[in-house]
Amino acid sequence: MKLNLLLFIGLCLSLSCFSQDQDAWVYFTDKQTNVYSVTNPTTFLSQKAIDRKIAHGVSVDESDIPVNETYISQLKTETGITVLAKSKWFNAVHVRGTETNINFLSVLSFVSSIEFADKSLNTLKTKQTKRSSKFQETFTTYNYGSAANQIQMFKGDQLHLAGYTGTGMTVAVLDAGFPNVNTMSSFQHLRVTGQILGNYDFVNRNEDVYTNTPSNHGTLVLSTMAGYVENQYVGTAPDASYYLFITEDTRLTGGIENENPLEESLWVEAAERADSLGVDVINTSLGYKDFNNTNYSYSNSDLDGYTAYITKGANIAFQKGMLLVNSAGNEGNNGVNAPADSPNVFSIGAVASNGDYAYFSSIGSVYQPTQKPDVVAQGLASAVINQFDTIGTSDGTSFSSPIMAGGLVCLWQALPNKTNAEIMQLVRESASQYTNPDYKLGYGIPDLQLALNKALSTDTFQVDNLDLKIYPNPARSMIYFDLPSTETELTIQLYTILGKHVNDFYVNHTNKGIDISHLSTGMYIAKFQSKGVSKSFKIIKA
Repeated sequence: MKLNLLLFIGLCLSLSCFSQDQDAWVYFTDKQTNVYSVTNPTTFLSQKAIDRKIAHGVSVDESDIPVNETYISQLKTETGITVLAKSKWFNAVHVRGTETNINFLSVLSFVSSIEFADKSLNTLKTKQTKRSSKFQETFTTYNYGSAANQIQMFKGDQLHLAGYTGTGMTVAVLDAGFPNVNTMSSFQHLRVTGQILGNYDFVNRNEDVYTNTPSNHGTLVLSTMAGYVENQYVGTAPDASYYLFITEDTRLTGGIENENPLEESLWVEAAERADSLGVDVINTSLGYKDFNNTNYSYSNSDLDGYTAYITKGANIAFQKGMLLVNSAGNEGNNGVNAPADSPNVFSIGAVASNGDYAYFSSIGSVYQPTQKPDVVAQGLASAVINQFDTIGTSDGTSFSSPIMAGGLVCLWQALPNKTNAEIMQLVRESASQYTNPDYKLGYGIPDLQLALNKALSTDTFQVDNLDLKIYPNPARSMIYFDLPSTETELTIQLYTILGKHVNDFYVNHTNKGIDISHLSTGMYIAKFQSKGVSKSFKIIKA
């Protein structure tokens, strides 16, 4: 669908006529395979994906098993049918052909149902089968340069100061083209450290996302998270690892961008691959509502968080344990686009540098089942780096989304035991108008330092059967320790992040607090020993 770049306006009027070919989703009855089994997930999921699922209590089930390729091969032999995309989560493929040829597929024994993108063609009911839906740690002070305001707005810089810069986290960027990311100096740190883990162009079915693309949109988006120019620019998650996926078809047909539901299917396919690779966070600065063929377009009531194909796919992706961050859209009063309408997608609106509503940012409505947008970040005059390695500004929720996504990546790095839903709620609760949200700013501008503080203030550390509660953390002056009844006193040894010993503190049931007001702002390592077992944890001096 259209990119969420501000001023990308003036969509041409609907074409006077369309090809007789239609787009549709063909659902299969089963997966009938002897190749894969949920009891041996390493044959179709990476170990990182399996580990992420275990960490967040997500089971491996049949929806993780790939689509039966035999079924796909048979469809390809059917008259007039082109298979364009596939989805293991939906056990379906996206096909193109005439209405007659597509409907004829219903006679195949392995076809469960057919759903046309043109909803008026869905009067002919095919066989229906109910489908289930289960849904480097461094102490660094950065000179953010022109990118300072957009990260300081939600205190993301404080997470960086505490050592949370995205290390160990994996992000998939689903977008249009990424020209010159493979050569630009702004991304050299990603290439040198191997932080670009892979890439794929789902539109052209090849691994080249850097050339032969008419769009630089993905490059701009990636820069807000991963760009780095010393003393001039720092993205919000510079030490995360990234997969770069093209799902948006920006080619022109007759001078008009090719807006087609196939892009929804390609997004779902890319999200499935991201899940199998163990991705933690997906950022999507794309939105879907209006298509060249108006019969395919979604109405406002369709944007209910459950109807659009891409939204249904996003709901499954969330249930797989990934955190989905999406631009709300640049449609103003015309409302949010899919999949930003989903209650399981963290939808980001846009504000100016002073925090005021950006006039183009899509406004939520009663059609969405939850508050939309969720929160906002700077999207008016956002600092970006273009494909010519030049720092500039651009407008749109296309940029407020990844700016915020990078912050969430760092927050999740700091809170690895939290689920995607818990991270989302922590951020909402930290936002400037959490108690009085509206359809323009949602819950408002988050405070990620506050979110981290709240999460850590109730953390319990366990050594064997010892439960030690530490709060608040981060703290400006005093940190308190609640000892279990089995312990009378503990010695807390404090070190800098570089391992230099700072001091020893003694806590007991009467004197629970230690004074850190004299320490410099930053992260420290605290150590204690109980019953012959040592435990280390982080203390953040705010």
